[in-house]
Amino acid sequence: MKKLFENLFKSKTSSPPEQETLKRTSPLVRDIKMADAETAPLSEEQLNRLTDGEHRIQPMQLVVGAARDVGKSRDKNEDALFTHSSLIGASNASLPFGVFIVADGMGGHSHGEMASETAVRTISSYLIDRLFTALYGNNPTPPAESLQEIIKSAIQEAHRKITKSAPGGGTTVTAVITIGTQMTLAHVGDSRAYNVFLDGRMHQLTRDHSLVKRLEELGQITAEEAVNHPQKSMLYRALGQGDVPDPDVFTASIPQPGYLLLCSDGLWGVLSEDQIFEIISGAANPQRACQSLVDAANARGGPDNITVVLVRMSN
Repeated sequence: MKKLFENLFKSKTSSPPEQETLKRTSPLVRDIKMADAETAPLSEEQLNRLTDGEHRIQPMQLVVGAARDVGKSRDKNEDALFTHSSLIGASNASLPFGVFIVADGMGGHSHGEMASETAVRTISSYLIDRLFTALYGNNPTPPAESLQEIIKSAIQEAHRKITKSAPGGGTTVTAVITIGTQMTLAHVGDSRAYNVFLDGRMHQLTRDHSLVKRLEELGQITAEEAVNHPQKSMLYRALGQGDVPDPDVFTASIPQPGYLLLCSDGLWGVLSEDQIFEIISGAANPQRACQSLVDAANARGGPDNITVVLVRMSN
């Protein structure tokens, strides 16, 4: 089954934009003591830690957490998210499938929240309509288009719908399709995707489409100056704004072991990568990690809406 869909990942762009890989030293893997396991039920923490040791869960599957919060300074939440994961295990093959989306709306009044909701609804339905039956139907057949072509079309369809349903509004979007151990990602704006590795590295997969980031890339300001720049939230590319955008689209591997993290700037703009990694590595499971990340951002003032999706491949 897996081989049927390998060509879906083949396209002109095979790797994410280059980003600096940060190294850390705190490992996630811990020793597990299973004393009295014969007579006492395993705790939730022990069950989750089993996936980090010699014991492996079969079939391979996605473990997902998500959290969303208005923050401490905003009246309403203009972020939106979507998560879907499914699995078929049959014969000698297993095929986990996932669609994960984070969108951060903008535009004032109700236009921002309408734009972000339209984005996640349009993109998710577009992707699942074209892929779910192809993967899990009685006669699985890969679509004619590659995943990169499919996800790009989904992003552009969302842009067209936003311009009609929320004129004047706009949104970022970071959307990911996962099939097996591979993922295809499309990105517009300054929400982010990271690979989080258990040895302490966090690799930013996406590139911010913001004016300040562009000035930093051109060497006109430093990274330190960018953090507090008054125009740090100004985007030069967003859904619903201007012409149909050309999203960044690429294919990469899901960290094994590790996590895929999607988040809005209400998280990454408040917490450092070291702080994000420490919270993820200390959590019992992805859902607890997401809630702890939201709590930590709020504890530091919560200046914006906060949205987090965390995905782990267990095997």
